[in-house]
Amino acid sequence: MELFLMVACLALFGMAVTCLAFSAATRHEETRQPEVAEQKPAPAPVRTRFFADEVVAPAALQYQVPLEVLLLQIESHVRLEQAAAESFLESPASASLHSRTTSPLVH
Repeated sequence: MELFLMVACLALFGMAVTCLAFSAATRHEETRQPEVAEQKPAPAPVRTRFFADEVVAPAALQYQVPLEVLLLQIESHVRLEQAAAESFLESPASASLHSRTTSPLVH
C-alpha cells in the first residue's frame, strides 16, 4: 500500500511539473513595439566554407527525369543481374564473377 501511495504521489508531482512547464511554454507575452531610434543594421550572414566555397546543386536536381524512365532502367538492370547470376549458377567460374556487366546503371 505504501508503494502504491508513493507511486501515486510521484505521478501527481510529475503531472504538476509537466503542467507548469506547458503553461510557461505557451504563455503569450505582451507584444512590444520595437523602438525606431537606434536600430543597428543586421550583420551580414557569415558564409561557411567547410569543404567548398559555394554550394553546387547536384546533377540530379538540375533536371527532372520521369519516374517511369527510372523504373524501366532499374528493371532492366535487375533483369541483367539476374541473368548473370543464373549463368554463373549454370557454369560457375571465377572469370564470370569478375566480368563487366552490360547494365547502363553501372559506372
